[in-house]
Amino acid sequence: MTRSASWRAWLPALLLVLLTALLGVPAQAQPLDLSHGGPIAITAVEGIEWLQAEQEVIAQGGATAVRGDTTVTADRLIAWYRKKGTTPGKPAQPAQATQATQAGFASDVDNGGNEIYRVQAEGNVHIFTPTDQAWGDRATYDLDQAVMVMTGRHLKLTTPTDVLTARDDLEYWAQKHMAVARGDAVVVTHDGRRIAADTLVAYTAPGAAAPAGKPPAAAPQSNDDVLAASGKLQKVEAYGNVSVRTAVDTVTGDRGVYVPETGIARVAGRVRITRGQNQLNGAVAEVNLKTGVARLLSGSAGRVQGLVVPNDSTNQGLTSSPAGSAPAAAGAR
Repeated sequence: MTRSASWRAWLPALLLVLLTALLGVPAQAQPLDLSHGGPIAITAVEGIEWLQAEQEVIAQGGATAVRGDTTVTADRLIAWYRKKGTTPGKPAQPAQATQATQAGFASDVDNGGNEIYRVQAEGNVHIFTPTDQAWGDRATYDLDQAVMVMTGRHLKLTTPTDVLTARDDLEYWAQKHMAVARGDAVVVTHDGRRIAADTLVAYTAPGAAAPAGKPPAAAPQSNDDVLAASGKLQKVEAYGNVSVRTAVDTVTGDRGVYVPETGIARVAGRVRITRGQNQLNGAVAEVNLKTGVARLLSGSAGRVQGLVVPNDSTNQGLTSSPAGSAPAAAGAR
């Protein structure tokens, strides 16, 4: 039997199977983390196929995988498992074939001797916890590294305070509390601060554990108040075609760093501050996204340059400082 113990759509209702995965200490917060917790519960509307020879489990149609506070839904889910103690990334030899029955499936896979090391979701992918959410067309989760990579259209990662979007791919590193967005990447805070670049790397602080005996916070009710990175946003690094916007200024450059706690974004490399028809060029800019003040710093280049249009009503308060002066001038309010 080459594809031993396989079946599909033999029950009209949902099929439920508990797959034993790597046990560990539960995460304190509620990140999008499938690498910790108890067994993974997989359900599917159309059915589940178990391929023992390949050591794969395939769930089709309205597929769902749940582990702890983390849920993955998709049109199709594939889970790869191996014997516990196997070198990561190298599946063990397939187990001996057993009869394709629900009881046989559960006893063979959920017997404490196997572990899931990779999960792949395809079609209308949504992964979420009570605090974080992510969407895409396809996602692969490496449980050994606690890393998820999402691709496809309309990629989005949300937390209760920030939204991160991208065109090419999103990476989510649960244990490192880090997300990477590539291709027209944009992060927008709940109060309207916006940073865009070719690549954005967002770092979050670990969330606090819920008090003993108390359930986690309820999931956000609004689709505008969701994102996938638990904890508070600590820092955003931006690379390539960086753009920072305030109410009146647009600041562009080659790279930048933003610290939400201070509200300060620092942009470097061919920096340009644009306000209406006015424009200032220099080496480094400092933008206070809380106050809307953008300051152009002369830096090591020793000079800032600009064009101020006298009749442009937006140029009030726009000034330029002598080369090498303190960074208090060259700004816009």
